[in-house]
Amino acid sequence: MRHLFRHILCSTLLLGGLAAFVSCSTTRRLGKGEVLYTGVRKMTFTPAEDSLRIPAEVISAVRQPLNVAPNNALWSPYWRTGIPIRLWAWNYLYTPKEKGFKYWFYKRLAKPPVLISKVRPELRVKVTEQLFENHGYFDAHGSYELVPSKHKPDQKAKVNYRFTVSAPYTYDSIEYLTAPGRVGRIVDSLHAGTLLRKGAVYNLDTLVAERNRIATTLRSLGYYYFRPEYIAYDADTTQAPYRVSLRMRLADGIPPAAMQPYRIGNVQVTLVNPVPGPFDTMTLGDVRVRYQQPLKIRPRILAGTIRLKPGQIFNVEAQNRTQSDLNKLGIFNSVSLSVPPLDSLHEGQDSLNVHIYAAFDKPMQAEFEADFNSKSNSYLGPGVTFGLRHNNIFKGGEVLALNLTGSYEWQTGNKSQYETRPSAVNSYEFGLNASLSVPRILAPGFRYRGFTYPAHTTYKIGADLMNRPKYFRMLSLNLSAGFDFRTSPYSSHNLTIFKLTYNRLLHTSHVFDSTMQQNPAVALSFSNQFIPAIIYAYTFDRLYGSRQRNRFIFQGTVTEAGNILAGLYGLFGSHGEKRLFGSPFSQFVKGTAEVKWYHRVGLDNWLVSRFLIGAGYAYGNSKVMPYSEQFYIGGANSIRAFTVRSLGPGSYRPPKEMVNGYWDQTGSFKLEANVEMRFKIMGRLGGAVFVDAGNIWLLKNDPQRPGGVLRAKNFWKEIALGTGVGLRYDISVLVLRLDMGIGIHTPYPNPDKRGYYNISKFKDGLGLHLAIGYPF
Repeated sequence: MRHLFRHILCSTLLLGGLAAFVSCSTTRRLGKGEVLYTGVRKMTFTPAEDSLRIPAEVISAVRQPLNVAPNNALWSPYWRTGIPIRLWAWNYLYTPKEKGFKYWFYKRLAKPPVLISKVRPELRVKVTEQLFENHGYFDAHGSYELVPSKHKPDQKAKVNYRFTVSAPYTYDSIEYLTAPGRVGRIVDSLHAGTLLRKGAVYNLDTLVAERNRIATTLRSLGYYYFRPEYIAYDADTTQAPYRVSLRMRLADGIPPAAMQPYRIGNVQVTLVNPVPGPFDTMTLGDVRVRYQQPLKIRPRILAGTIRLKPGQIFNVEAQNRTQSDLNKLGIFNSVSLSVPPLDSLHEGQDSLNVHIYAAFDKPMQAEFEADFNSKSNSYLGPGVTFGLRHNNIFKGGEVLALNLTGSYEWQTGNKSQYETRPSAVNSYEFGLNASLSVPRILAPGFRYRGFTYPAHTTYKIGADLMNRPKYFRMLSLNLSAGFDFRTSPYSSHNLTIFKLTYNRLLHTSHVFDSTMQQNPAVALSFSNQFIPAIIYAYTFDRLYGSRQRNRFIFQGTVTEAGNILAGLYGLFGSHGEKRLFGSPFSQFVKGTAEVKWYHRVGLDNWLVSRFLIGAGYAYGNSKVMPYSEQFYIGGANSIRAFTVRSLGPGSYRPPKEMVNGYWDQTGSFKLEANVEMRFKIMGRLGGAVFVDAGNIWLLKNDPQRPGGVLRAKNFWKEIALGTGVGLRYDISVLVLRLDMGIGIHTPYPNPDKRGYYNISKFKDGLGLHLAIGYPF
């Protein structure tokens, strides 16, 4: 069988035109006595007592050293794919010459075998036992067994791991740290908040966290050279069964400097420009600044980032904040902060000098990009961007950017779903946009105040020209101001306090006009109008779990348009349609919430799910939301079995004689759910299996679109469902994606096909999408 595989592989390579650089005569075989590791058959963790329950987080932690991926792993470490191409390449495509295309091809494709001798299961059993001890299970005992392959028992084997786990040890008594002098008084003040509790299960991570807490507090109070390693633990397990007597103490050999508090001595800042120039000096309070002329930062901005003041108690947190705030300005190529090393201190010295060195980056940047864009509405095509930016326009880290964009796009999807659409849906777009980003919050009470996390104030102005052949040409002007800031490592906020958009149709075709006459509600959404809006968006993004195997993302957005302006008109007694500069303005509220969850399965496989819900409601000065603010569904990043705007609202389906019926397949309520399993196939090539479901609805009845209103009794029947498979190719910079969606259920009834599976023909339910990037 092995020779048959070799023959097939060589024949395939020859047929592929690779005979010029692949030699099928060179083979590499396993050495005598070597056994190929084919994964783990079973991991068993058996409690010594029936009443004992091992926590899931402990099981997850101790599994890690046992989780060794075999060759061509599908679900590590248990399952493998049936075609080990990379191992075959290592066996049969080897070349001793370390150059040339043949060697490059071999290095890209081949992967050496994973052997039992390299896995070393006996060592992994010992490491796992140690991990059990770290979690308090001192009497855990493990063993392993090799399970030879039935077909090749002398060449391949799996591994069985078995562990017997006794009850965990708990703290019987805890003797907290004592220290001389002021250090002892500080430690005593921390005792009440200790992480160590009598009766709790012994845990090494908790012990490490407690000594880090003490060291961090001391370092913030001037004990700059104190380290967590200067705190040691003595644990006695002989006093009582399954009990630990714990004593915390100072380690032996602590240098005297670590037990001495320090103040800040001299603070000197050196600023270097990209182009050498003469040096000059200035003082900012008690801080001496040496800089190369010309000075490229405003003194007030520089002073606001330096949190180390001579004479104050040395605070490590202030040191880190100083370096972080300088980096956050975005104008330095490098920032370093140095303090005299421990061995250079003189006895009795009670202050530490600080030297800050910062090198300015080049302020001007020009960018030119040519790419292939893929949008959520299934439009894709080439695009170019030319940008100019100045990263320090006002000597405070302000970024002024100017971008000129152009793109040409066409739509992908199931061609059979275009039966009611024109043959050409290609489009082009040009845009000119300028933005000014300031690396701080510019608002009353916040100006020049530092934030723990990056914060920006951004102003934007731009114009976009969109052309949809055979339909319309639209000009969109926009002006906005807003803030971006973080309140934790996981939480980010975007508040657009002012956004004004003006949409104007410059040209419409007869086909477009006739379509709008048939759809009054859609025509209103395309009317020339202003959109004055305030937008708030919140994002929570966190990795968690053992080795960060899980990722949770929540994104919520709330938009209100026209309410403040309508309120001002109401104060002056204005009635009827209200206008701004001669054109009506929109008035609506809109909100969306999206949840994403990523779970890593094995080493390179991910189970990903998404749930999205959104709603919008127009009132007051508007009967419908602007077309650009309405919801649609389907396409490359949505329900992939259906083309964009080919579903909904509700059970509505445009009549076949309505050539441009897809224009009104938008709604004011959206629900969507997706689940996708992403897995590695070979090298950079990956695959996916997915299920998509959802639809859009109307919150107001529209006689022209029967069945479009959201109603509870038909809700589940109107959920479209599709499944499918896909390929992904990761080229580092981006991911190329090809998805084939398979329709299962449409929300509109089909007289030719009754039942839940209501697709007339299998080919009619196929959608093919070529896109860039993951769908979610």
